Amino acid sequence: MPPGSAKSTYTSVLFPAWWFTRHPRTSVIAVSHTLALAQQFSRRTRETIASYGSLLGYDLLTANRGSGHWRTTSGGEYTALGVRGALTGRRADLIILDDPIRSQLEADNQRQRDTLWEWYRSSLTTRLKPQARVILVMTRWHEDDLGGRLIATNDDRWRQLRLPAIAMPDDRLGRIPGEPLWPEWEDLEALTRKRLALGERTWAALFQQSPRPMEGALFKVECLSSVEATTPTPESAIVRAWDLAATAATSSNDPDWTAGVKLMRTASGHYVILDVIRLQGSPWQVEELIHSTARSDGLMVRIGLPEDPGQAGKSQVTYFAGRLAGYRLSPSRETGSKLTRAMAIASQIEANNVSMIRGNWNRAFIEELRDFPFGRKDDQVDALVRAFSMLIDISEPARRITLPHFSR
Repeated sequence: MPPGSAKSTYTSVLFPAWWFTRHPRTSVIAVSHTLALAQQFSRRTRETIASYGSLLGYDLLTANRGSGHWRTTSGGEYTALGVRGALTGRRADLIILDDPIRSQLEADNQRQRDTLWEWYRSSLTTRLKPQARVILVMTRWHEDDLGGRLIATNDDRWRQLRLPAIAMPDDRLGRIPGEPLWPEWEDLEALTRKRLALGERTWAALFQQSPRPMEGALFKVECLSSVEATTPTPESAIVRAWDLAATAATSSNDPDWTAGVKLMRTASGHYVILDVIRLQGSPWQVEELIHSTARSDGLMVRIGLPEDPGQAGKSQVTYFAGRLAGYRLSPSRETGSKLTRAMAIASQIEANNVSMIRGNWNRAFIEELRDFPFGRKDDQVDALVRAFSMLIDISEPARRITLPHFSR
């Protein structure tokens, strides 16, 4: 939710008081970016209970009314902590994280983001009792903040409620696009003035809950048009280029993707992104994906694979050549920085010379292009760059390899 939307009043003040009416003998740990802020929420919750105890059905224990730790007459326990505060001896049925990040400066610091993530995973979540709940309420600051990392885990135990200041399509509250979140408090005119004052990056993150990387992103994704399915002509050249994951899905909490981009150049020199496939899997699953995709694409589609320096890279290419015998294979080594390699296809996109076929892969692909080179992942970008390089270097003959049949 945007700043000033009463999210802390509802989540950190009123909700714990209500929670104890439904779960009287439970423990709550409430966390904010500083202990002082967490204690402020704690005092407001205690004031609420003191004022409405007769309606809530419980009260505060007289002998235990500290600002950071107190108990209720019904057996409930509440603890307020700052981020990275000591949790020794504490267990929770409910954890409330309210604005764990204090500023844009902190959010832009990767070391700070990593430290918060590790504290959340290794310290805070280990305090959870069986069947415990966690609530994270925050204003988004960065695409890689705590909320962003939790979303990226694709953990279906989390339910996400995103309430932008100005409604977007498919609004969770049923608002029409452009309608403000709380017009009685801040109408559209006031929000527009604030947007102009803040700039697009800050506005998108804090008020629309859609953080974007720092200005200077390479790809102008608004120039990438989407089209319906197209039929290649005999003059068209088509390739499928792959970027292989450096880490297997089982070896990292945030594993790399293996991505395959299918790109066509028409007779007029226009480029069409036909398909994008991604997988987070084991080496065997990656191998099977590349092989099955080659069968689906057909023998006329050239296959681009990275060739790492050294003997290991040569051995990998040789192995794939055996599995892809009969297909046209183009191994290539990467030279120069990722940013430099991506400039050529980025220029084509900005010149409105690239389009893509509509598909369910479009959103993730566009988001990665938009975030590059500041995003967490660039697997699809690397595959796109390799595909484009193959097409502009079409004069170089592909390595068509035919080997004797052998058993795996």
